[in-house]
Amino acid sequence: MTKFKITFLKKHLRYNPLRDSWVLVSAHRMKRLWKGQVEKQPEDNIPRHDPKTPSVPAVNPEYDSTFMFDNDFPALQPDAPDPGMIFCPVHKVMCFHPWSDITLPLLQPAEIRKVIDKWADLIVELGAEYTWVQIFENKGAMMGCSNPHPHCQVCPSNFLPNEQALAERCQRDFLQKHGEPLLLQYERVVVENEHWLVVVPYWETWPFQMLLLPRRHVLCLPDLTAQERDSLASIMKRLLTEYDKLFEVSFPYSMRWHGKRIYLKEDMSHLQLHAHYYPPLLRSATIHKFMVGYEMLANEQRHLNSLWHLALSSFHINDPILKTINIEKRMN
Repeated sequence: MTKFKITFLKKHLRYNPLRDSWVLVSAHRMKRLWKGQVEKQPEDNIPRHDPKTPSVPAVNPEYDSTFMFDNDFPALQPDAPDPGMIFCPVHKVMCFHPWSDITLPLLQPAEIRKVIDKWADLIVELGAEYTWVQIFENKGAMMGCSNPHPHCQVCPSNFLPNEQALAERCQRDFLQKHGEPLLLQYERVVVENEHWLVVVPYWETWPFQMLLLPRRHVLCLPDLTAQERDSLASIMKRLLTEYDKLFEVSFPYSMRWHGKRIYLKEDMSHLQLHAHYYPPLLRSATIHKFMVGYEMLANEQRHLNSLWHLALSSFHINDPILKTINIEKRMN
């Protein structure tokens, strides 16, 4: 059995080229005694059709696939006085399925493909009127999801949000300096198929953070071919299924898509379509990462070392060195 030595746990900094920032790796902190907050296990007796849930067909018109409705509590109000740059008159909730007791990894690939097609359609439809269309999913109460029904949110705006503006600038700078797009360079592949890759970014901050990327240079979801959309449905199911296996729980996360603004005329070849997955679970199904203290007030910090991260996971590790690592699945 290969054991970790202290060299794997040394504190060090890693550069995040997508944010032009540094991440402090403090993996030794995983050894500290934990007497802090312990979460309850996620609810496992969710009714299939809960009339108290605003997303179910009993409350809305009957549907058997995806379904859209207006968010009653949008991030930005359409009638806010003097909106100026901050204007978001539309905020949609998109249901993945009529059942409340199901999640994306439990759907069939054909059902996930319908979700992907709807995402692409919304980017085309809303992108014709708004500067940016943000698609994101919060899964699980731990990530602030107030409704267990499987859904994501679609929030267009007439401005480019901070995170997207920063990532676009960094990718443009990288192309100018190195002559090729940043996200066409990758390593630490953990899941892959013919058209897609899931990688652990060198600079990850959240535990088990992943980046989902197409193999070819693609700028936005609507540009995907039919075969690439099928492959995307397949790899999403594989990734999210592996997440659920990690701690044998319905794995919480926040996910967002980032690609080219659909009708922008200028050259955006520095971009590469990608999705970020940010899971909070750190040590177990009941202990999660708290983005507080030093990492909120001073510098991004992570506790889980990349090598430890991968060796502990149930993911396939596409790296001959990491494949030799075999350690017990425990943190203490």
